[in-house]
Amino acid sequence: MAGMFITFEGGEGAGKSTQVRLLQQHLATIVPSGRVVMTREPGGTPGAEAIRDLLLFGKHDLSLRAETLMHFSARYDHVDHLIRPALEAGKIVISDRFTDSTEAYQGYGRGAGDHDILALIASLRQQTGVVPDLTFILDIPRTVARERLRARGNRPDRYEAATEAFHARVAEGFAAIARHEPDRCITLDATLPPDILARVIAGHVTTRLPMPQEGT
Repeated sequence: MAGMFITFEGGEGAGKSTQVRLLQQHLATIVPSGRVVMTREPGGTPGAEAIRDLLLFGKHDLSLRAETLMHFSARYDHVDHLIRPALEAGKIVISDRFTDSTEAYQGYGRGAGDHDILALIASLRQQTGVVPDLTFILDIPRTVARERLRARGNRPDRYEAATEAFHARVAEGFAAIARHEPDRCITLDATLPPDILARVIAGHVTTRLPMPQEGT
């Protein structure tokens, strides 16, 4: 594909949405207009957003396998209708979460590293047919994350309201992902001031931007 796929990962309150927005603003100054696409998971398309509401605020708890499959159902719609077409058109896609979140939240957070669940996630990930070119994992202590979430004052979703043990396992999951894929994943200190963190991220992205093709 001619474009570039950048994802932001991390636990609750890490500031992913802010950094997605700041990176989009930075790229808008150096690439042609309309070439940068911001999106999020679960969600990004009308169908996936409907599934997001069920996953985050649904009244009924799903089994772990069903929950995992629902995340990928939303993801496949997202990839098929937004991410893949944008990449094939040579655009830069920036997503707030992607498959790493499912591995961390369902594979480690809910599944506690269960081999069968991790194998299921790996199989489903392969079927997406899309791998991020660059992933930023924003690492934040839970004490800071809780303060940020309280300051937002929003109704907590299913994952934000989970136990501290769950969030500790999620953090372990992201750390394991970063160790396994050091060429793709860059772990950053999410307690840095947002503008400083944004400059660090912009520096990494700029060095990896695809060279424009002749005639474009």
